[in-house]
Amino acid sequence: MKNKLIKVLLCTAIAATMLVGCNTKSSESSNNPKKESNVKAEQVAKNKIFVTPEWVQSVIDGNQPESEKYVILEASWGTYKDSPTYKKGHLPGALHVDTSSVESEPYWNLSEPKVIEKGMLDLGVTKDKTVILYSSDVSAVARVAYAYLWAGVENVKILDGGLTAWENAGYKTETTVEKPTTAKDFGTTIPAHPEYVMSINDVKEKLENDSNFRLVSIRSKGEFLGETSGYNYIDRAGEPKGAVWGHGGSDSYNMNDYIHEAGTYITAEEMEKLWKDSGFNKDNELSFYCGTGWRATVPWLIAYDAGWDNKMTVFDGGWYEWQMDEKLPVQVGNPNSNDVVYTTVGKLSTDKAEK
Repeated sequence: MKNKLIKVLLCTAIAATMLVGCNTKSSESSNNPKKESNVKAEQVAKNKIFVTPEWVQSVIDGNQPESEKYVILEASWGTYKDSPTYKKGHLPGALHVDTSSVESEPYWNLSEPKVIEKGMLDLGVTKDKTVILYSSDVSAVARVAYAYLWAGVENVKILDGGLTAWENAGYKTETTVEKPTTAKDFGTTIPAHPEYVMSINDVKEKLENDSNFRLVSIRSKGEFLGETSGYNYIDRAGEPKGAVWGHGGSDSYNMNDYIHEAGTYITAEEMEKLWKDSGFNKDNELSFYCGTGWRATVPWLIAYDAGWDNKMTVFDGGWYEWQMDEKLPVQVGNPNSNDVVYTTVGKLSTDKAEK
């Protein structure tokens, strides 16, 4: 097809140069014609995570303190070629960040600090650079945001509503594959906030000895009840003994309960209402978990945004790490009913992988 169209393309290029000059940006989306932008928005505190399209555009336009030093990242698994949206259109100047740059096997926990540091430096991320994240997957972007805060980035934002909210607000997108300007020094020792993570040993100790502690499952009801593991690579289903259900979504691939219909995150007040009959509240010490860490970061970030982070952690290993130890206690079924079964990992059936 290139051979057939080459003459037409050459003519078109020449004509375009004559008409509009050589400064035209080929990266601009055809649905978002070039226009001058000077959006202004109220400033947002560093501890506030969720921001509007207007605020992000005001940063791009140079009208925020963050405008001096920021990077925009589209988060999804894999390279930019694997992203469902990046090549079709992304925020101006946005780079792609692979979720695998912050986590790794065998448990899909946060990676070693030096691995995460390299991933950030490769993207030009330092502790004092504002990082603006967005994604079509609310759990994927939350995972990266959480990892960066844990590492020590001081100002992390998430575009609430993602690309859909951005386009609905009428702002332009680009299709150019952006190249990062790498950094050499992150600026502090990683992790700057190890207290954001709870290890499996600490979880076990807390469950046994701390009456104010709650291990909160951010999973679908089917996963919580032990009907399915939620994953095609996890054979056993159930929950750590003593866990409570903090809601999640209809399956392991969404977070319906924590997301508005428009795709924005629920507020802290709405989250409290969601937990109303769950046997815990923000006055408890809470550690959120899911299967491998993505979904658990969503309520943690909402809590962080609301200033509750001093009592909130993420049990990063989640059910995946827990079910690898055959001696650990588990519950199958609703712990508030007579139908619950208490057993150990080693006695669970191994036919509960998601089909």
